[in-house]
Amino acid sequence: MADRPGLETDRAALIARYDLDAGGFTTLDQVTAFACALCEAPIALVGIVDGDRQRFLARTGTDAEETPRSISFCTQAMLSDAIFVVSDASLDSRFAQNPLVTGPPFIRFYAGVPLIGHEGIALGALCVISDKPRPDLSALQRQGLLLLARQVMAELEGRRRDRDLIAQQHQDAQAVADSDRLFRTLADTMPQMVWSTLPDGYHDYFNARWYEFTGVPLGSTDGDGWNGIFHPDDQQRARERWQQSLETGEPYEIEYRLRHHSGAYRWTLGRALPIRDAEGRITRWIGTCTDINDQIAMVEEREVIAHELSHRIKNIFSVISGLIGLSAREHPEIRAVADDLRDRIMALGRAHDFVRPHNNLSQIPDGEGRLRGILEQIFIPYRDAQGPRILFSGEDPAIDDRSATPLALLFHELATNAAKYGALSTLRGRVHLSVQREGGDYRIEWLEEGGPPIGPTKFQGFGSRLMQLSVERQLGGRMSREWRPKGLGLTLWIPVGSMSRTTAEKA
Repeated sequence: MADRPGLETDRAALIARYDLDAGGFTTLDQVTAFACALCEAPIALVGIVDGDRQRFLARTGTDAEETPRSISFCTQAMLSDAIFVVSDASLDSRFAQNPLVTGPPFIRFYAGVPLIGHEGIALGALCVISDKPRPDLSALQRQGLLLLARQVMAELEGRRRDRDLIAQQHQDAQAVADSDRLFRTLADTMPQMVWSTLPDGYHDYFNARWYEFTGVPLGSTDGDGWNGIFHPDDQQRARERWQQSLETGEPYEIEYRLRHHSGAYRWTLGRALPIRDAEGRITRWIGTCTDINDQIAMVEEREVIAHELSHRIKNIFSVISGLIGLSAREHPEIRAVADDLRDRIMALGRAHDFVRPHNNLSQIPDGEGRLRGILEQIFIPYRDAQGPRILFSGEDPAIDDRSATPLALLFHELATNAAKYGALSTLRGRVHLSVQREGGDYRIEWLEEGGPPIGPTKFQGFGSRLMQLSVERQLGGRMSREWRPKGLGLTLWIPVGSMSRTTAEKA
């Protein structure tokens, strides 16, 4: 084996990984005893060349535990690519003056097999020694000595793996402990309550905020004890939702009431996510509880104020409508104009009632926040005994408070004109209203049929200007009219974002 720069440094670092100072080489003692018998030699050694010495991990036929490296035969043997044989050391110029040759044990014959680690670096040699010269080993003895050398390295590599494994386990355990301390420290500094569970859902950790909030004794909510902190009305629901997450691996999220240390129950948002290993198996759940009681109270307070404001606005519509009716009675000559104005105001009132905030008691059961719902409210006066005369088809887009007013005015004008001059002025007349998504717009078609023949007029009345204002300025859309033999055909293109803020955000 050729020497190379840095080899001794590599060997020293490598030998340190075998934990040779721990002792316990009984198996290697058996190897040297067998080597003596096999090779008919009085001495056999497992020598490791380390620094300035050669130490013997196992030996048979000598009490020496080590020798100086400078006189070691194994130093030469471990540099060989095969079995290193010295037939008569007293006649070999390399060893003739060696103290081990001129004095005890009076080495004459030496045969050594290099001990090579899996990195390809020689550690020492397995050797047999005799005080009588001999030409060589037999073929069987050579084969046996090579096999024994491999057995020695198998033993040493096994010890090394065990040592590395123990070191890695210790390192991993230390890393886990450090990570756990870091997690607990971070968790205790968070304003939220933090908890964790084992894969089966067993709660094994709650942070300081949990105990501050609940006021319960440390560890009293481990396992299933946490469920007793919930409001009785929320316990079953929370348990079922948690069980669903455990079974499916889906994120856990729920609002429930937790018992505060004051004895009151406060609304809390509970969330948890699973931690998975490389194979996707859940190893732990990490969750938080966030006190949202004040936010819920603020929302409820705002809803109360919004409902009160909405109620007053609705009353204003009624007052204005009443004032118009009173003026019409005192001035009969304006009755027709007053009736039109009052109808428009009532249409605005219905539109506002449709999109205003609702609570559970005032909630409109069907269609709230949708175009079809508000139009059905506006078109109620145009039903007959057979049902609606304005027939819907296509999509039903969401609307909000911004679009409700111009839409209400627009379709109120269309329905009023159809009742006065168009399809709804006859018994058999109908209107087909279709809505389709077309790119970034909603295409809305109003098609009348069954009414009297109509045609375009040069004069643009208030109603026409009101529709144009509603479509183009307030909704940012465009409008096209077609005077067909069957009746008026009107097409609207209204941007999706003008219909509803929520729809615009999703788009």
